Parts: sequence; structure tokens; C-alpha cells
Amino acid sequence: MKQVPIISAAEAAALVKAGDTIMGGGFGMTGNPVHLLNALAETGTRDLTFIGNNVGEPGLGGGRLLRNGQLKKAIGSFFTSNPEAVQAAQSGALAVQLIPQGSLAEAIRAGGAGIGGFYTPTAAGTDIAADAEVKLIDGKPYVFVPALRANVAFVRAWIADTAGNLVYRMTEQNFNRAMATAADLVIAEAEQIVPVGELDPDRIHTPGCYVDYLVQAHVTLDDLGSSASVKGGARKVSESRMNMARRAFAELRRGDVVNLGIGIPTLVADLIRPEDGIIMHTENGMLGVGPAPEEGGALEYPVNAGKIPVTALPGSSYFDSADSFAMIRGGHIDVAIMGGLEVDEQANLANWAVPGQPLLGVGGAMDLAVGAKRLIITMQHTNPDGSAKIVPACTLPLTAHGVVDMVITDLAVFTFDDGRLTLTELMPGATLDDVRAKTAARFAERLNQ
Repeated sequence: MKQVPIISAAEAAALVKAGDTIMGGGFGMTGNPVHLLNALAETGTRDLTFIGNNVGEPGLGGGRLLRNGQLKKAIGSFFTSNPEAVQAAQSGALAVQLIPQGSLAEAIRAGGAGIGGFYTPTAAGTDIAADAEVKLIDGKPYVFVPALRANVAFVRAWIADTAGNLVYRMTEQNFNRAMATAADLVIAEAEQIVPVGELDPDRIHTPGCYVDYLVQAHVTLDDLGSSASVKGGARKVSESRMNMARRAFAELRRGDVVNLGIGIPTLVADLIRPEDGIIMHTENGMLGVGPAPEEGGALEYPVNAGKIPVTALPGSSYFDSADSFAMIRGGHIDVAIMGGLEVDEQANLANWAVPGQPLLGVGGAMDLAVGAKRLIITMQHTNPDGSAKIVPACTLPLTAHGVVDMVITDLAVFTFDDGRLTLTELMPGATLDDVRAKTAARFAERLNQ
């Protein structure tokens, strides 16, 4: 059995050359090879292209590389969590390539599997795929996404053995598993390194043939940034927002596999009890998500897609991001509930970008919009300036075409009956005149009252 060299983080960082493309695992700050990235930030190595879901929080990991001016380009799905990344992209100091989160995971997996790329319905007809090759498959547009590989991959494991076999912890598989296969040089930092033979072969996630070097690195609360802990106590939420969450919850059925977006949809999670039999999915790699713990953080618990520590219900399972989005694209998510910026008469959704605003990320929304069996949008009925969000045709960049099944706002509930936008309910305190006055789109009325 081969023995993988164990080196320091500084020695690992010295293996990266100017102009290299590097991959950095992790989701938010969990499973993030922060010690390797911080060591790279101590070098003068520049002109790097960084591939990762995001570039990390300011002052940590990939965020330090950005702050130092070491990155020339970033390829990922969600950079909005780092304001410095947004500013650098808007100023032209950083070239950015946005890829939907599921396509990013699959592109990395394809790179590691020796596949040149793949076709996906995600992002078809949107600005994200404006320059992509499109092919009709069974009459449906599919976008070609090239595979991604790197010169060097930094990954984070919980346990490694001296043969390079890796075991990840809870939702820390995320992008690490695929990235460990998709680079010329793979360096894994691990919480523990044990002798060969101490790991059960059934537990190993990444076989040692992929790994070139190991670095022992102990994670601390400071390394976890915003995922370090949660505080108990109820959130202060407006009654109108809770009404939307309750109405969305009423659409869920026992046995449903459900994915919740950020914002109002996260409130639905507070309404779900274990006895309801609803199975919560989070795109960073967990099925069977339970409520947030009273206290503690990502050292003790898995995290959800909002980077919030959560509990695991009996029967829960963990997997990596590529498997998670295979579930989504493969039609294994019964209901997705997400927020919206605009919905139009053709059931089109816009929810990821506002021109001129400091937003830089699409995350998993495009994958979920086309992959979930049913899509429910929860949002305020109007913008802060009073303009309508339910419109004749979306003017904001599209997330997906013709995918919305239901819209729940603070004023009303709409469905698409036989393809036509239809008002079916008024929310508490709302009047029909309110809805008519504040809805720009044409709609039919079939009030169940």
C-alpha cells in the first residue's frame, strides 16, 4: 500500500504556481480547506483562477486570496456572501464566471471522470447560458456544460489514513469529493491522520489513489466564520410572512421530499414536525434535515444550504453536491419552495439577479426550478416602491421558463390552471380590489371562498 507524504500547509502552498487553476472544496465555511487556502494567501503566488462554490468569507480562505489580489478569475455559483467579491467583479478587478450550483458540481465530477462535458436543462434560455451550445433532446432544450479540471485541488477531510483514503464528516462532503478527483495535484487537509488499516473500507468516501499529499490541520470556531454557532430563541417574523409560510406548508404532503430556498421559504421549516413525515432536502448534501439546534454550530452539527447548523432526523443521510443535484435534476424532489423577484403570465421565474444591484450568484435555484416536480414561489406582492412583481412578462434575468406552479404572496394565491395565471385565494386581510390594483399581469379569477 502506498504511503502519501504528510507535509505542512506552507509546503503545500508552495506547490501552487503562478497562473494555476485551483479548486477549493467546501460550502460556505464548512468542509473548507481554510488552512491550505490561508497558507496560499501567505505566498506571493498570483494570477490564479479559483474554482469553488464561493470564494469564502472576507478574511478567511479564498476570501484572503481575493483581498490580496492573487485571484484573476473565479468560477462558481454564489459569490454574494462575500461583498468584496461582488465589488471586485463590478470594478473589473476579478473576472467571474457564474455557473448554476448543480452544473458546477457535475462539471467538476465530469472533469474527474474523464468526460468532456454534459447536457443539462438547467439554465436553458437564460442569460447564464447565452453563449452555450444548446441541443434539443426529446423536444426539450439542453445546455452543454464543459467539464472542469484544475492544476491543484485543495480539499478538506475529517479523517485520512496514510494511504490517502479520505472520510468526510456530515455535509462536509459537498464539493470536496468531486474536486478530489478533478485535479492534477490533490492536497487534502484532515482533522485526523491515522495509520493504514484503521479506516473501515466501507466508510471511505475518496480512495487514496486520488490524493497526492496530506496536511494535518485542526479546525477551530474561528475557521468556520458564520457557520460557527447558532443561538437559541425565536425569530421575530411579521405575521404576513408567517401567513405565506403557513400557506406553503399546507401544500406539503406526508412523504414529500422538499427543498426550501432562502428567505420566506426557510420559515416553512419551523412549521414542519417530525410526525408530519415530510423529508427535507438541502442541496449541499443532506436528506432528513431537522430543526436548528438550541445552541452549537458546525463543529457539532451538519449545516443546511443557508450555512445554518441544523439537526439530523432519524433516517437522515449525507452525500456530496454532485449526488444532491442528481436528485434534483433526476426528478426526485417533489416540491421546491423558493423566493421570487418576478413571476409572469407564462409561469416564468426571475429570482437571481437585479441589474445594477450588488448580487453575484445563482446558487441552486436554476437547477431546482427545472428539476423539482412542483415549484411554489413565496414573495411579497409588490416591490418596496409599490411596483408589481407579478407581471405580464419578466423584465429581470430569467431563472427558468414556464416552471412555476403556484405563487403565494402577502395578498393572494395564484396557480396556473391550464397554463393560465389564475387567482384562487385571498390572503388574510387582503381584498380583491387590492390584488387587482397591485397585479400587473392579466389573470383569471377562481376564488375558493
